[in-house]
Amino acid sequence: MSETMRAVEITEPGGPDVLKLCDRPMPQAQPGQVVIKVAYAGVNRPDALQRAGAYAPPPTASDLPGLECAGEIVALGEGVSGWAIGDQVCALLPGGGYAEYVATPAAHCLPVPKGMGLKEAACLCETYFTVWSNVFQRGGLKAGERFLIHGGSSGIGTTAIQLAREFGARVFVTVGSQEKAAACARLGAERTILYKDEDFVEVMRAEGGANLILDMVGGSYIPRNLSALADDGRLVQIAFLQGPKVEVNFAQVMTRRLTLTGSTLRPQSDLAKAKIAESLLENVWPLLDAGKIGPIMDSEFDLANAADAHARLESSGHIGKIVLKVA
Repeated sequence: MSETMRAVEITEPGGPDVLKLCDRPMPQAQPGQVVIKVAYAGVNRPDALQRAGAYAPPPTASDLPGLECAGEIVALGEGVSGWAIGDQVCALLPGGGYAEYVATPAAHCLPVPKGMGLKEAACLCETYFTVWSNVFQRGGLKAGERFLIHGGSSGIGTTAIQLAREFGARVFVTVGSQEKAAACARLGAERTILYKDEDFVEVMRAEGGANLILDMVGGSYIPRNLSALADDGRLVQIAFLQGPKVEVNFAQVMTRRLTLTGSTLRPQSDLAKAKIAESLLENVWPLLDAGKIGPIMDSEFDLANAADAHARLESSGHIGKIVLKVA
């Protein structure tokens, strides 16, 4: 292999145009890691936040954006077992996915589901790790419960709809257009709420309240989410597109026994992410292998056009996942 590789770096905090092609040294497999020759890399909201200077990578992570990919293992670090050079995998990354090669803990790799191409597999890990850990492990979603997803047509949203459907929950989503509403309904959403025309609080209260809400909006949505919850309901926060600060009356949290929780994936320990991977392999990968669920694909861009991919992401016009073709 060459000593250098093509990559896309963030030249300075700013808009999509600060993403530029560059040459970088090849990553080396540290103990417990593998090096992957990247075929495709997923594009996610945290990438855009990092580009804008609002989401710094962990100190030990690459400064290159990119939190998920699919490709072929080309090097094994000391102590790695269960994988071999030449294996095709999809992987959760600490960073560095916008490149021809990337290093990541071997325990954060998963097999490419049966019958799925590398393009689709590249769009699995960031969203499935996030949804599974927040909705099912942290939020405790159960069959028959009313589950409200904000941003139903996003990569996170389309994943959450499918998983909730397969595990027997009743799915409600907020969306911004009829096109997005139709896409969510096809995936299994029982009720689509156009947030520009309807009040999701009124809709959910009429249904008896949401047992669980997955929110990435924050801001003014936070007190409205609390009002939309059923007694003993749970709010899981995974992002703050409208900001993290708001005034909330916590008396209703006490009197209605509400639970407020949330998490971010990237700062968690390697061990914590490995445990999520193990649970996904046991509970979710059989559904992917059977073709019952899968990523909803929006668009593909070449690595050199990463700026266009970010512009598409931030336009909020996409439905499902955006991917970069690297190899």
